[in-house]
Parts: sequence; C-alpha cells; structure tokens
Amino acid sequence: MRRVILAGANTIMGLILLLSFKTHSVPTTLATRPAVIGNAGTTTPATGAVTSEPSQSTSTTTPARTVTGDPVQTRYGPVAVQITMANGQITAVDAVEYPTAKARDVQINTRAVPQLNRETLAAQSAQIDMISGATYTSVGYITSLQSALDMVGGA
Repeated sequence: MRRVILAGANTIMGLILLLSFKTHSVPTTLATRPAVIGNAGTTTPATGAVTSEPSQSTSTTTPARTVTGDPVQTRYGPVAVQITMANGQITAVDAVEYPTAKARDVQINTRAVPQLNRETLAAQSAQIDMISGATYTSVGYITSLQSALDMVGGA
C-alpha cells in the first residue's frame, strides 16, 4: 500500500512539473534583419536595398561602390555579404542573405551578423574572428566577404 501511494504522489508531482515547464519562443522582433552598419548607405526596410549617400569630404574622393559577394552555401543555408567601398575603405557592410528558416537560425544570426558587420568595419578586411555558436554563418560570411573584396580589388 505504501508503494502505491508513493508511486501516485511521484506521478502527480511529475505531471505538475511537466505541465509547468515553459518553452522559450523567439520574439517576433528577432525575426527582422539587422540594418546596414556604416555611413555610406541606408537599408530600406521593405526591400533591403542599399542606397548610396554622397560623401561629406571636400577632398578628392572616389565614388562609393557597392558589391555583393558570391553566396556561400552553408549547412543551414546560403550566406551573402554586401559591402560599400569608398576611397579604398569599407564604409558599409551587411549580410544580405543568411539562414532564417528556423527560429534557432534567427536567434543565432540576429546576434552574430551585427557582430560580424562591426568586426569587418573595424578590420577593413576579411581577417575577422568567427563568432562562437555561429560557426557555419561565420565561415559563409567571411568567404562571401572575401569574394566581395576580390570584386572591388580590396584586401
């Protein structure tokens, strides 16, 4: 009789714990694509297109050139990086394509992509650190970034 009561109490306690478990969902604000980082362009929310803005400098400047690197197929989906170069410097960078098929992809990439963008602007090359937890995106990003830099003759 004692075993039956103990088993029943454990079953009830297990059901209470199971029913009170809350899963974590990705907020809808994480599903939006990060904006372009840099001062040479702005992203339009509806299309994601980048528009060039004139330079504020009075010295001789070369016009800004926007190039999208080759898409790199990763295990979770393609990654493509777009850069804007002016006067031999990367003035804006944005991952225009990256995995977003699953909620976990969105969660990882909304953290990793802006960090990769910042590192690219700081390094002014494809010699940037990979993001822990976003290895596939990082490899695809760096490869596509190098492709874009090769198109404009950069580092």
